[in-house]
Amino acid sequence: MNVLKKLLRNLPALLGIALLCGAVYVVQKEFRNLKMADIEAALAGIPHRALAISFVWTILSYGILTFYDRLGTIYAGHKVSYGRVAFASFCAYALSHNLGFAAVSGAAVRYRLYAHWGLTPLQIAKTVAFCSLTFGLGGMVLGGFVLFVEPTTIPFFGNKIPALVMYAIGAGLWAIVAAYVTLSRVVGSVTIFGHTAELPGWRMAILQVLLASVDVAVTASIFYALLPPTDGLTWLRFMGVYLASYSAGLAANLPGGIGVFDTAMLLGLSPWLDAPQIVGGIVVFRLYYYIIPLFLAGTMFAGNEVLLRGGSFLRRTSKLSGVQAIGRWSEPDFPVTAATSVVALCGAMLLSLGVLAPVPDFSWIDPDLSELAAQAGQFVPSLIGAGLLVMAIGLSQRVNLAWGSTIVLLLAGAFFIAAQAQTQRMWIAGVLILAALVLAPFRASFYRHARLLSGKMDPSTALSVLALAACVLALIVSERTFRDHPDNSWWEIVLSREVSNSLRVTLALTVILALVALWRLLMPGRVAFQPWGNEARAKFARLGALPVNGADGLVWGEADRAAIAFRRVGRVMLGLGDPIGAESDRVSAIWRMRDLAIQEGLDPAVWRAGAGLLKVYADIGLTALPLGADGMPLPESPDETPASNQYLVCVAERDLTALLTLLPELAQGG
Repeated sequence: MNVLKKLLRNLPALLGIALLCGAVYVVQKEFRNLKMADIEAALAGIPHRALAISFVWTILSYGILTFYDRLGTIYAGHKVSYGRVAFASFCAYALSHNLGFAAVSGAAVRYRLYAHWGLTPLQIAKTVAFCSLTFGLGGMVLGGFVLFVEPTTIPFFGNKIPALVMYAIGAGLWAIVAAYVTLSRVVGSVTIFGHTAELPGWRMAILQVLLASVDVAVTASIFYALLPPTDGLTWLRFMGVYLASYSAGLAANLPGGIGVFDTAMLLGLSPWLDAPQIVGGIVVFRLYYYIIPLFLAGTMFAGNEVLLRGGSFLRRTSKLSGVQAIGRWSEPDFPVTAATSVVALCGAMLLSLGVLAPVPDFSWIDPDLSELAAQAGQFVPSLIGAGLLVMAIGLSQRVNLAWGSTIVLLLAGAFFIAAQAQTQRMWIAGVLILAALVLAPFRASFYRHARLLSGKMDPSTALSVLALAACVLALIVSERTFRDHPDNSWWEIVLSREVSNSLRVTLALTVILALVALWRLLMPGRVAFQPWGNEARAKFARLGALPVNGADGLVWGEADRAAIAFRRVGRVMLGLGDPIGAESDRVSAIWRMRDLAIQEGLDPAVWRAGAGLLKVYADIGLTALPLGADGMPLPESPDETPASNQYLVCVAERDLTALLTLLPELAQGG
């Protein structure tokens, strides 16, 4: 049963890896003759009028998204001015579109901004849930329509599944939407898997469906406007390809669906368009809908943070109000989220070099540099790309070793690309250097110690170090074997039929083993806790802790100088107050409790958390609810969050309702 639970927890990540591997295989097999010159010609061939129309559709799409938040705040019971919800919506969606749902999503931005504007944590959780649900309703409506009218346009499945099955799937999608509207009319709430959710009124539910359907249609039109007029490729057929590709990108749990969405679009549109024309549309679509909004939102959000910090400095008092505490301490760490996305995109870019450009000619540059670049070819940059994908995971966990290693890999990748002295590739080197420069100043945001650098080196860590060293040496030696291969990215060699099966398998296993070893060294180790007993009670008291009742154990920080007592409550691992002990070790104790909760399939939460560590709790995805001196929630007014010095922090959208029913028992016992 434990194995099954662990498998289910890791299923999204495994699905993402499988979809990405499938995307790489399809690109390598179907589009190996695709060259950068062809793509540049296709980009140059997009009419200015098409670019302008697509840009207008982009503005309209993000404009429609603002009404998701507008309706969400009304549903939550705290109406916010349109200017504010437009700002929050744009920043949140620009972030979530680029990072996907596996990373820190736009929910963190909403919690930060709406808390400052007076919404309570429960109201923010309702707004986030409302926006997430609305986003899916439009896809169901239009997807059902496409399955009825043009079922054969769905990539991978349209020509292989009987029409009746496609009709049934479309009817099922419509039935879900109809059931949602009906339940909103008949009942006030529903309970799913033990979680109770309040439904909006039926009029708002209908408005949700209409708004979401228009949004999906407009977003698809951004891409469709960039494609040349083609016989047979109607807007509705394109919609079928787009919805299937976008769904695959979401299922992959990768930043922006990178690789998976693009490959599905390439394959789905290939009956009507040439590959360079499709790739040209993908490039501009990503520029309009993903990259430009991300930079604009990042700039706007950073400017807002500067203003908030300045205001907090001027208003600083000995006692923080609830709004001030949340505003000062619980902002999402934007450098971390942006770094995760940018580094993952850089890694994917280096992995795809062999698809986008031919093998460079090094004969005309300095002989020594030429030899180094020739040996690297696409082999070394593609390995660096794979390493950067692993580093992106480490960055998302705020690991300091990942920060330093990422900068080294980015600069190394830029060096190898620049040494190849190909004009059409120099922009890639520039992007890698820019990414390193942007990441470098934010060392303080990556404060977790990697497994390699925390504590004594155990046999497992030593084995990972030896395995990584052996794999690197093996790759250095094997590089000479593959130097003359026409497409010598490591993954292209693995998929090539021109190389013997034994060499392909050996190379694949070597790279996979190296990446696994690197991942194990970067990630914090498996967390063990100290069971609650006389020894744990005595050690906790020596740190200066007050007596604690009903604890299940202690989680110690990485330096064993701070600890947090916890109790298992249903599906929650509840910390009983902030960590006690050395200031330098308290943050790591919080992260280790979070890691322990994930190991056991639970959600982390902390009761009676102080204001000083709310930023760290926000970093691990928790939301703060103000408590009174008795440990019970303070009465909430519709206009502001009550003043407080202690909070309940939890995954509000899943656990807040259940925890609120347990607070009287906790308050009586503690």
